[in-house]
Amino acid sequence: MSPLRWTCKSVRVLAEELTRQGHQVSYQTVSEVLQQSGYSLQANRKTQEGAGHPDRNAQFEHIARRAKEFQKRGQPVISVDTKKKELVGPFKNAGREWHPKGQPTEVRVHDFQDGELGKAIPYGVYDLGADAGWVSVGIDHDTPEFAVESIYSWWRQMGRKVYPDARELLITADGGGSNGSRARLWKVALQRMADATGLQINVCHLPPGTSKWNKIEHRMFCHITRNWRGRPLESLEVVVNLIASTTTTKGLRVRAALDTDEYPTGIKVDDATMAALRMAPDKFHGDWNYAIAPHEPRRVKRPPRKLR
Repeated sequence: MSPLRWTCKSVRVLAEELTRQGHQVSYQTVSEVLQQSGYSLQANRKTQEGAGHPDRNAQFEHIARRAKEFQKRGQPVISVDTKKKELVGPFKNAGREWHPKGQPTEVRVHDFQDGELGKAIPYGVYDLGADAGWVSVGIDHDTPEFAVESIYSWWRQMGRKVYPDARELLITADGGGSNGSRARLWKVALQRMADATGLQINVCHLPPGTSKWNKIEHRMFCHITRNWRGRPLESLEVVVNLIASTTTTKGLRVRAALDTDEYPTGIKVDDATMAALRMAPDKFHGDWNYAIAPHEPRRVKRPPRKLR
């Protein structure tokens, strides 16, 4: 097998190989011949998604139908997810911003986590009806308890003011991660929130391998990334303020707050705890779609500040 197969085939490499084979040619000529033959420099394209779940489309239709039902009744529908974890400190951030010519912001050469500054874990909640979002910036671990605490913070700070008569909440989430469909602690934490708010919490998970279709990704997270492009995230205060200053011409508004609580990993949930949940699986894919009702079906006017 030719060694050239495992070489970066730039026009200079191709010209050198042709010269070794007795064909005197410059790299400029190689470039011209390639272009005349219909070749051009191209990046990889993400098109191979792998085998899709047979009920993939049916689940998307189920989510869309449920969302319309909730919005028609004036009940909140939110999309949730964890944004990419970010190193905090003078590190390079993708993108560019305006500076006087020749005076770029200087950052560290190597992206090694700072022992004191750590990392930021943004967990977002996007309200589809209000075109508004909430982001809790954690500093410990991305666990199911952190995810639900972030949703609860949205409800206390934003949701209950927009939906004062709400009796239910619909959450659309990815199938994995801290809000995964198989995570027992996620469901236990949702039960705590249901009990604290009096809301029946309905959950619809996106099918496997479809996280890029989560609405929060292209309706909120993309705008946050654009807002801080080229800006080093030098402190947690910078992270929170840049998130909170994110807006769009169509009216998106975002609020953010720092969550300094600890969220330990490795918490196990036994069968008895799961059996005590007031959880009702849906007839269609109960593993992806389910409802968790409060133990006392009454609306709590002043929910506690924290679930834990």
